[in-house]
Amino acid sequence: MNSKSSDRRSGRFVSPGERLGVIEEFIADAGTYVEDGVIYSKVIGRALLNFLNKRVSVYPLVHGVRVPKTGSMVLGQVSRVQKQNAFVRIHKIGENQLSGFFSGILHVSDVQLRYVDSMFNVCKPVDIIRAKVISEKNGTYHLSTKDRNLGVVYAFCSQCGYMLELRRQRMVCSKCGKIERRKTALDYGKGVIA
Repeated sequence: MNSKSSDRRSGRFVSPGERLGVIEEFIADAGTYVEDGVIYSKVIGRALLNFLNKRVSVYPLVHGVRVPKTGSMVLGQVSRVQKQNAFVRIHKIGENQLSGFFSGILHVSDVQLRYVDSMFNVCKPVDIIRAKVISEKNGTYHLSTKDRNLGVVYAFCSQCGYMLELRRQRMVCSKCGKIERRKTALDYGKGVIA
């Protein structure tokens, strides 16, 4: 029981992913997320355990640390694609580079207003996409590209890895000639990613 009591101190230093308690005991507040009924820290900071109000939060140590929020425009790299979902590593919020990355998921129903049958026609692994955060659940950011300014901003050939060119609504590899499909942003290939 002693090891548990050291975990119960308010003000202790915590890092992202560190266990803070369970939902039966506390309400998850700022700087935390819940996964499988367990409350974890989302940021580096000090754990604040309020036993009176039954709330747990994390006060960030570094001010200005940015985390995506609902409504944030984010830039990330597609890490994996399945028929219904694409998994994205978020690297930027707006124009601000993040020190690490956050996980995002883009579901086939959140790609565009008209019906999309497969994520394989939307993006491929390694593509860079711009999306909007539409919700956050259990430490994963749910994304949408339902806007002309959102979607793939840089795409790479799935055969040779060369950057694809947008020609009359088709993605063409100028190196090997392969033609692919993507849901591109209006400014495809024009932005700076630095």
